[in-house]
Amino acid sequence: MLNTAVKAARRAGTVINRATFDLDRIKVTEKGQNDFVTEVDKAAEQAVIDVLKTAYPDHAFLAEETGASANMHDQHENVWIIDPIDGTTNFIHGFPQYCVSIALQQRGQITQAVVYDPTRNDLFTATKGAGAYLNEKRIRVSRRDKMADSLIGTGFPFRDNDQLDEYLKMFRIMTERCAGLRRPGAAALDLAYVACGRLDGFFEKGLHPWDMAAGSLLITEAGGIVGTFAGESDYLYNGQVLAGSPKIFAQMVQLLSPFAK
Repeated sequence: MLNTAVKAARRAGTVINRATFDLDRIKVTEKGQNDFVTEVDKAAEQAVIDVLKTAYPDHAFLAEETGASANMHDQHENVWIIDPIDGTTNFIHGFPQYCVSIALQQRGQITQAVVYDPTRNDLFTATKGAGAYLNEKRIRVSRRDKMADSLIGTGFPFRDNDQLDEYLKMFRIMTERCAGLRRPGAAALDLAYVACGRLDGFFEKGLHPWDMAAGSLLITEAGGIVGTFAGESDYLYNGQVLAGSPKIFAQMVQLLSPFAK
């Protein structure tokens, strides 16, 4: 199953990389305020689904652009959770920070994960119980144990500016307590960076399952913890995520739990 997901991610990456040669000609549609979709998102998503459906015709799909497949329901045993381009705004502008994210949820648990960065040819993979890897080399979360030494990733609200005041409060709290705060703009890739130690922690609100599913398994298989701002485990459909090495995770929960609502 992981090999099939890797094949699907690379197929989507080919679609994306081909499109980068002429970004000005890409048709862009605004789904909502500052929420964009391109014809490349749709083509990449279809490429992923085609590969997975050929291999597993009975499986269900939850994808960013096409939504839930007709055969998906709460008790469906196998659900592929797909984000064809996480970081579409970056992609549109030629800012090389975006990725393909694919995860398999089986009976409510994420068991397979692929995050593929087509600009760097970085392939992050994980299978539940078998560890996390970057380009076939085992990865672990950072060993830093103090917030003051940590580089933390985040994402700011872009669809709903009503949440901006709350984010500015969080931004101030975290900036005063960590070594640096980064907002690259692709949550799935940010989570993969936590898994391999490029970031020590990450937090964001307003996310969807396809933003978090693959990255969350990468982190837990790399020895980290993922949860809500309150430290609870129901993050996938809660919309908020907090992740890091165990000690950094605990410190971030203390700081951000007041914003858990």
